[in-house]
Amino acid sequence: MNLKTFFKAKTVQIVSVAIIGLAVGFFGGRVIERSSSQSPEAVDLVYTQEPAQAQEGFQTMNNIQAAFREVSSQVLPSVVEIDVVNVVQAQLPNILSPFDFFFPQGSPNDQPRQQEFRQEGLGSGVLVKRAGESVYVLTNNHVVGEAEEITVKLADGRSFTAKLVGADPNKDLALVMFTTEQSVPLAELGDSDTLQVGDWVLAVGSPLGFHSTVTEGIVSAIGRESLPGSAIASFTDYIQTDAAINQGNSGGALVDIQGRVVGINSWIASPSGGNVGLGFAIPINNAKSAIEDLITKGRASYGWLGINMGTLPLQDAGSKNGNDLTGAFVYGVYGGSPAQKAGILPGDMITAVNGEQITDSTQLLLVVGNLEPGVTADFTILRNQQQLVLTVNIAERQGEQALADQAKRLWPGLSVVQITPELRSRLDLPRNTGSLVIGAVVKGSPAGVAGLRVGDILRKVNDHKVASVADFYRAVNEPDAREFMLEVSRQNSDYRIGLVR
Repeated sequence: MNLKTFFKAKTVQIVSVAIIGLAVGFFGGRVIERSSSQSPEAVDLVYTQEPAQAQEGFQTMNNIQAAFREVSSQVLPSVVEIDVVNVVQAQLPNILSPFDFFFPQGSPNDQPRQQEFRQEGLGSGVLVKRAGESVYVLTNNHVVGEAEEITVKLADGRSFTAKLVGADPNKDLALVMFTTEQSVPLAELGDSDTLQVGDWVLAVGSPLGFHSTVTEGIVSAIGRESLPGSAIASFTDYIQTDAAINQGNSGGALVDIQGRVVGINSWIASPSGGNVGLGFAIPINNAKSAIEDLITKGRASYGWLGINMGTLPLQDAGSKNGNDLTGAFVYGVYGGSPAQKAGILPGDMITAVNGEQITDSTQLLLVVGNLEPGVTADFTILRNQQQLVLTVNIAERQGEQALADQAKRLWPGLSVVQITPELRSRLDLPRNTGSLVIGAVVKGSPAGVAGLRVGDILRKVNDHKVASVADFYRAVNEPDAREFMLEVSRQNSDYRIGLVR
């Protein structure tokens, strides 16, 4: 059966057609006749022949069932179970026996004993590539990232010892490899950019250890972001599906009705820890480049712009730059970064990259992260209500610790917020206190080293009154100035604090 032709056929009008056909067949095609001479208790049921609509309904359901069978048989051999063992250290207390009271052998200050424990874990993976005898399996970083031992079990029962090739915590992806001369079925990778809400998908994996399990559902949403403040990887968006996903499905395949892998199952949202119809998968297009990076370098490469960013400051809400404006607001720029070299300034609003509209800072993080280090990109900037286009040479993003070590180069290292009537009331501030309050200070930055604190009321910069967020950024962006004197109010006391760029 040609699945593509089948699912495009007019006869397949989703399950509703089948339901209508069944209803007509079972109820419309059965005629109940009651003889006037019979008592109400004596009723003869006379069945007529099922109409053509019912037959079409049955055929539609059979076709759908046959399609699911074919997709399952195509995909199952390329989805594997991954068993892992983590070796962890734990402290054991020094337990004294009754004899130790009379014959002490040690000191009360003896350190607790260290002992290794083996923790077993379970996940899934997808066979994505072969190079000679090396077979590569794509899975989640949270499945194998800390594993000491990795075993890959194929659907046909074969088992192989594997090793970690590389991991990408930013996208929660990892690649493991085993060697074999035997034939191994590889998955067909699809195009996740073509997915639409309502598309049929199957989730394949080993939930709770039940190997080669297939569940069915639809694409509930696309472009989902990770939960704020959670440990869920944030350098990717997610496909949401109601196909049943449980523990052990992580790293398994989300496939379309052609049997092509369109996502790697990653996490679920659930109050109980079990499936409630809220499963999330990493789009396969977000993993394709990572596969080659992990093979060649053991890690994934990301583009880096070099800014501290967030949402538009409250001051501009409702103005020309406010509710109707989307983009990422630049709170700070790292010295020597691609952004600084290109001329991006604190206070700029980034609204597009290479013509792609930017809705918020999360999208900008994904767009920049997916740019190849070394390429140039055009950034559309809104500055003082004027639009600029700046060309940026993208650098490679370093690890989180390396970025934290560069905090001293982040200018100015703080964010300011307009004091609204609601905020003034909540903080119990006098009306003449000022117009701006410091909302955040980056540790180790010039602002942090200078001693500025969250909650400081900002009044002046270099003896010039600042009444708006725009006033503040115009002041700190003075090209020829390297030292700035800030006048702040803190707990009813005034301070002058120097800030050095």
